[in-house]
Amino acid sequence: MKRKTKLLVDRLSETIASWPSIECISLNEAAIPDTLDPYFALIFDVYYRKPIIPAEERRRLYGDDVLAFETSAQGNKDRFLIGDLPVRIEYKDVEKINELVTIADSQTDHLWLIKDSGTYGFYRLAQGEVLFHRSPWIDEIRQLLSKLGDDFWIQMRDVHQSKMEHFLSDLGAALIQGDDFHYLISSAGFIKNACVALFCINRRFEPSHRGFYEQVKALPILPEEFIGRFESFLRNDSEMTAQRKYSLAQLIARSVLSL
Repeated sequence: MKRKTKLLVDRLSETIASWPSIECISLNEAAIPDTLDPYFALIFDVYYRKPIIPAEERRRLYGDDVLAFETSAQGNKDRFLIGDLPVRIEYKDVEKINELVTIADSQTDHLWLIKDSGTYGFYRLAQGEVLFHRSPWIDEIRQLLSKLGDDFWIQMRDVHQSKMEHFLSDLGAALIQGDDFHYLISSAGFIKNACVALFCINRRFEPSHRGFYEQVKALPILPEEFIGRFESFLRNDSEMTAQRKYSLAQLIARSVLSL
């Protein structure tokens, strides 16, 4: 991390940590690349216990050099620029996080409440660089997440395999109809859910979309020939026709289901 970036991270984390309701602050891996990387952003996950400071007051406290400030309709996501550095700050209620982790850990009969959102939220909880913590809460949460049982992973795998098969069916229908738009949407949905199913098989939380390509190829448990098929599926040259891509998707789906 460049010195300018580190100074800004320290400044913002110290400012936010001074608010009494803040429990923990972590920095997303999007801050790791060089600032010239198009994926670069300073993304903070801020875990709080109610109440949280209103958005307009937060804007003032971030500093006088904040530009293009905007917040979400719920007031829990702030986006702005400081110089040429994009900053995103997401505020997350500790009570809500506790509820979600408890469902995943010991109340899997209620897993339907969270299964459609995938496991990326847990990935950020488990992998973010902790900049500040007021108590052992984040360590306790990470301990729970590291020991989720088979029931959680099996149910999550089933959810994403079902979605994978649904998108595969849509892919075939779009091919027959010559519907290029639906074909593109179905292709993206298919390969994403195939990858998430593989993360579940390996008991790994899914990363951000930016991390899918490298991390899925590094998983210890993969179907035979998956990496070659995966890379071929992502090609967009003239040799990879829509029909060939659909046939490749069928092979990928069968190989995932066979694990």
